[in-house]
Amino acid sequence: MTFSLWALLIGALLITMALAGSLLKRLPVSASMLYLAVGFGLGTAGWGLMTPDPRQVPDILERVTEVALLISIFSVGLKLGLPLSSRQWRLPLRLAFASMALTVGLIAAVAFFLMGLSLGAAVLLGGILAPTDPVLASDVQVDEPGDRDLLRFSLTGEGGLNDGAAFPFVLLGLGLLGLHDLGAAGWRWLAIDVLWGLAGGLGIGALLGTMIGKLVIYLRTHHQEAVGLDEFLALGLVALAYGVAQLAHALGFLAVFAAGLALQRVQEDSRSQGAPKEGPAGLQNKTAHLAVATHPDLASAYMQQAVRGFNEQLERIAELVIVLVVGAMLPYVRVDWATLGFLLLLFGVLRPLSVWVGLLGEAVSRDQRLLISWFGIRGIGSIYYLMFALNHGLSGPVVDQAITLTLTTVAVSIVIHGISVTPLMNLYARRKVGRRDRTASGKHGNEAP
Repeated sequence: MTFSLWALLIGALLITMALAGSLLKRLPVSASMLYLAVGFGLGTAGWGLMTPDPRQVPDILERVTEVALLISIFSVGLKLGLPLSSRQWRLPLRLAFASMALTVGLIAAVAFFLMGLSLGAAVLLGGILAPTDPVLASDVQVDEPGDRDLLRFSLTGEGGLNDGAAFPFVLLGLGLLGLHDLGAAGWRWLAIDVLWGLAGGLGIGALLGTMIGKLVIYLRTHHQEAVGLDEFLALGLVALAYGVAQLAHALGFLAVFAAGLALQRVQEDSRSQGAPKEGPAGLQNKTAHLAVATHPDLASAYMQQAVRGFNEQLERIAELVIVLVVGAMLPYVRVDWATLGFLLLLFGVLRPLSVWVGLLGEAVSRDQRLLISWFGIRGIGSIYYLMFALNHGLSGPVVDQAITLTLTTVAVSIVIHGISVTPLMNLYARRKVGRRDRTASGKHGNEAP
């Protein structure tokens, strides 16, 4: 396929999404569903213009999905604006660690006892499929840092955290298969991959995000320097946090999430008054931009808004690229009844069970608990971990099983969650407003005339 034809195809798709984006938000159809269909048509099942065999190009696919995840995880960190002391943080933490670990165990049990996989392959499959996706879950995520909706905040935080938290389980599965050093009695895995990986990743990211954020604000407000190139700041912080964490043998995904979260906290800590209702986009000239970017009370808000806006645009482009590739890879899988049964168990039993157990004792409404159980969207994180395993020596019949189960899980998740997200979230919003109105009416009814 010539470059001209690719330019025509991608240009038409981008323009179509720009024109139909608002319409898609009102329909039970997501952008990812459209990308998946187009990718399938471009693959060997259709025009044969894309042939990304996961067995042949896992190294390229690993890097592409890795970059997409880093962009999205950083964006998630920038969106979560609630104070770390807020009790609402308990829900995403429990979902990302307790529920995710339980999901790994449940998937591994199904794969080991019902599907005949070895213990190592079963644990590896659990690590690949357990994390929820921060890239494809934009319709159920918070839109602004000040969003306090418990459902959206929980799903957003879970998606940002559990892609990093799943890494030790992937390494455990590889170790049980003889492809990763676990140490005597698993000491290295527990000490380095789990304890240091989690603590080091979060600590490195938080430190770098805070230091760089404060340095930029200081230079802007005291010396009118380091103004502009916020895109470089976003990409530089992502790359720096990930690189330092990886070299220190910590979890790079968690470092990038913590860096975004810390940068957002710099914006909160340094601001003494709110940004104007008209943001930077409403300013008309460079002088006005410079005045806001260097104002002691507005510089941090300006920086955070610019970085977040650029990152969200990159995230949408990454979603398009990755889901096109996923669609093109679907002809390489062979779905049977065992695969369909596994998918039914994962979405209908394993995810809901892990959520209900993980949230025991939390003050969560029935509607919120049901929707959190349902919206365990699988996506780019699972594709990345699959390619990571292939690049680290995974071989034999388990490769075909892993590819089939991962790609079908992601494709089915894109379709069923894409169809259900608009009506379910609209219903949730209406019921939330109804409860608020009834509460307000009850208070007024109890007031003395």
